[in-house]
Order: sequence, then structure tokens, then C-alpha cells
Amino acid sequence: MSEAYRTVTDRGRARFEIRGSVFVGHVAPARTVTAAESFVASVREEYPDATHNVPAYRVRADPLRAYADDDGEPGGSAGKPALNVLAQEDIQNVVAVVTRYYGGTNLGVGGLARAYARGVKKGLDAAGVVERQPHSQFIVGVGYDDSGTVRGILESAEAEFDAEYDASVSFAVRVPETRADGLCDRIRSATSGRATFES
Repeated sequence: MSEAYRTVTDRGRARFEIRGSVFVGHVAPARTVTAAESFVASVREEYPDATHNVPAYRVRADPLRAYADDDGEPGGSAGKPALNVLAQEDIQNVVAVVTRYYGGTNLGVGGLARAYARGVKKGLDAAGVVERQPHSQFIVGVGYDDSGTVRGILESAEAEFDAEYDASVSFAVRVPETRADGLCDRIRSATSGRATFES
């Protein structure tokens, strides 16, 4: 899964009413299933008195992990329409929860499906969508003699990194997947194979 993908830039929240029922769409980035589940739990904690908190997420893995739940709404009227929006927009590493406060008027399955889809759409609009390159993360270990050379290579490659100076020097590197192998080769060559790599 090394191709560019669409995801959300930040958290987003949007509120609207339909025939007395209040809906709040929440959207957040989530790199892992654990992060997605944790966001769902946090929304449920924040809105414990809501009639429903309907979750849906799509997380990049091999294969892609997609999940949705109706949270007590009629089967297929909530979770699936919410997840469908994420799939149609081809957005990944994202979690959505649509909160509903029942307003006394039944919306019917079609009405619910439209409302939950709208909750996710509005949440996405509030969060903002961006295209991202998948990144590789690894640690480069070198002695002090090679540390200046490695730092120079990382800076010239515009890689994100944090350096830690201890008995030796370690660089925690984050770089687009497409550039990772070439960068590692440059470091190996410049240090005559003395650099160590950990993923």
C-alpha cells in the first residue's frame, strides 16, 4: 500500500437538525484500528446521553480494515451509509462517529440513511481532506564520527528526524516510502556500512 491516499487533516465536527432530531458528525484521523476505537470511545464518553453514537472507520492495513455499526438503529440504516461516504470519497486512516439525539419523529430507514451519510459528509468538510504519501519510519544508529555526515544527508533529503546523542547517535527518521530505500543506501555508502538500521 505504497501509493498516495486521501485522509483528513484534522478533527472536524458538524451539527444539524432534521425534523427535531439533532445529529452531530465527528471525524478524526486514525492511523490504526486502536486509534479509531479509542476515538469512538471518547465520543461515546462525551455524549453519554445521546440516543445513538454510530461509528464507521477505514484504516490502511493489508488488507484495508473497514468497520461500521448501527448502534441500535434499524439494520443498514446508519453504519453502512456512514461507511459508504468514506468509501465513495476514498478516504483512509479516518474514523467517523455520528451522534443522534432522537427528536420524537421517526425518519424511516431512507431518512436515517441520508441523515447519517450527511453527518459524515459534514464532518469531513469540517475536518478537511488532504492527499498523503505513505511514510516509512526507521532508526539509524551511528558513531559520533559519522553523525555529522548522516545528519547532512537527512537534511539534504528533507527527511523528518529526531537525533538522540548517547554512547552513540541515533536518528529516528520519517520519510516518504518511495524515498526510503534510496536514503538508506546513501547513508550506508557514506558511512562505509557502519550505520545500523532498525524499523
